[in-house]
Amino acid sequence: MAKTPAPRTTTGGPAAPRPASFHHVGYAVASIDRVAKEFASSMGAQWDEKIIHDPLQEARVTFMRCGGPETPAIELVEPAGDSSPLYKFVAKGGGLHHVCYEVDSLNPQLEQSRAAGCLVVKNPLPAVAFGGRRIAWVYTRQKLLVEYLERNV
Repeated sequence: MAKTPAPRTTTGGPAAPRPASFHHVGYAVASIDRVAKEFASSMGAQWDEKIIHDPLQEARVTFMRCGGPETPAIELVEPAGDSSPLYKFVAKGGGLHHVCYEVDSLNPQLEQSRAAGCLVVKNPLPAVAFGGRRIAWVYTRQKLLVEYLERNV
């Protein structure tokens, strides 16, 4: 798959990377099928009922939004089996799991995260839920799990 060239400034050099933008919040649940309709209803969110299995993440996910497609989403995440990294978290009750930011490029973001003392817990890999765009996972010193999603640039 060919990559689109980086945006250029009027001087012809590469444009500065855009700042990270909030993409979604992830909420871990034992069963999307059991909770999604009520979850969406309680927040006035629209849910298209699509559930995506991502074998690389060992998870099933679905998205809902309280606005149009340009607004941040709520992602429900369910372990796809007892070997899933989510399994123990959900067994303890689940709940708020991660925040996701969209960035122009994962490599500089991960370098910045490491320099800030964060732990990269999962290196870049393609994500089914995002059409194969790459994601990476970082655990901050403040104990926040952050997913970074590479933009289509």
